Amino acid sequence: MKLYSWNVNGIRAVIKKGALQQFLEEQHPDILCLQEIKAKPEQVDFDFPSYKVFWNPAKRLGYSGTATLVSREYVKLTNFSKWNNTFWEDDDSREAEVANNEGRVLVVDCDKFYLVNVYTPNSKPDLSRLKFREKEWDPGFLGLLKELEKEKPVVTCGDFNAAHREIDIARPKTNHHSAGFTDEERQGITNLISAGFIDSFRTLHQKAVRYTWWSHWGQARANNVGWRIDYFFVSRALKANLKSAEIYENYMGSDHCPISIDLEF
Repeated sequence: MKLYSWNVNGIRAVIKKGALQQFLEEQHPDILCLQEIKAKPEQVDFDFPSYKVFWNPAKRLGYSGTATLVSREYVKLTNFSKWNNTFWEDDDSREAEVANNEGRVLVVDCDKFYLVNVYTPNSKPDLSRLKFREKEWDPGFLGLLKELEKEKPVVTCGDFNAAHREIDIARPKTNHHSAGFTDEERQGITNLISAGFIDSFRTLHQKAVRYTWWSHWGQARANNVGWRIDYFFVSRALKANLKSAEIYENYMGSDHCPISIDLEF
């Protein structure tokens, strides 16, 4: 079972470029999680004929949002049942408000596991959202995963907006206090791992220097001056099911590239 994730930085733009269509034709994902779609379903001029699409757009136009594409064949072959994009709907916390208003979390029940598609809030260049990330979002999101895990294993993927270790960023020394590589954000990733969620790529490629996002400035992508900030984390119970984890740097159309895992059941 092949699962993919891609921050497309605007689904309409990546469709207009033909990049998403090319990716679907070449990779044939069973499930594809998209982040930063920046559109509502009625604004997207593409019908994804082979997929059932679940949308969680932001209330604000042209901003944030997530979508999860599930192969119609997969839907037919499993007890695939429900989906929910407002797991914090009865919660009046700040992280619940952000998740629901900005379309940042999309949960799909995939029979054998819960799939959580996430677009984590950026701490912003001036770090004005860092305290929110550290004190509210990261603990709240981990709490959601652990709550879901009481029922069945969890796979969570998406743009976590943080590079975890120095190997995950091209210039760690000069970015130590930059958004996405502060001690607080890195600790958020550490806390996920300490709670039993496995970083799929790093587990299978311990010393690989690979990135998933590049700045638009200074020809960063051409020079491979990047960050690994997109992840698949899986419950420890799924470790034996994890057969591969990949990064697809050659797919263009966004400042991020797609990533994948292969689960065997």
